[in-house]
Amino acid sequence: MQVAATGLALVLAILPCMAQTRRAARIQRREERQAARQQAQGNHAGQWLRRYQGLPSDQQQKALENDPQFRSLPPERQKLQQDRILQRMETWEHLTPDQKQQARQLYSRLQGLPPERRQKLRTAIRDLRAMPPDQRQQIIESDRFKNQFSPQERDLLGSASRLPLAPAENVPNEPASEQ
Repeated sequence: MQVAATGLALVLAILPCMAQTRRAARIQRREERQAARQQAQGNHAGQWLRRYQGLPSDQQQKALENDPQFRSLPPERQKLQQDRILQRMETWEHLTPDQKQQARQLYSRLQGLPPERRQKLRTAIRDLRAMPPDQRQQIIESDRFKNQFSPQERDLLGSASRLPLAPAENVPNEPASEQ
C-alpha cells in the first residue's frame, strides 16, 4: 500500500512538469507557425524594425536573437541579417521627420500593390540604390522603365529615389525582403 501511495505521489509530482513541457512545446509550435505565416504574408524586417525601434539597442539585440525566424537562420545569414537591420536603423535615425513620413507613405503605397508588382518595385529600388542619386531619375524616365512600370509606379520609384537610401547590399539575386 505504501508503494502504491509513493508511486501515486510520484505520478502527481511529475504530471505538472509534463503538462508544462507540453504547454511550452505548444507555445513554441504556435510561435513557429505564426512566424511562418508572417513570412508567407510578406512580413519583413521593416515591420520588425517598426516594432522594436523604440527599444534600447541591447534590448533590440535580445529581441532579434529571440526571433524564431532569425534563430532558424545559419550563423552567416544571422550576421548578414543583423548587419542589414543595423544599417537600416542607422539610415532611419538620420531621416528628418518629414522624410520618415514620406517613407511611411511610400511603404503604405507599396503594400497596396499586388505582390508581384511590389516585388518588381522592390527589386528596382534595390537596383536604384546602387546608382548615384543623379542617375536614378534618368533611369526612372528611361524607355525601359516606361515600358516596365506604370506612371504611378514610376512616381513611387521617383519618390523612393529622392529619400536617402541605405547602400545596396552585396547579396546577389536574393529576394528583396525590405529588411
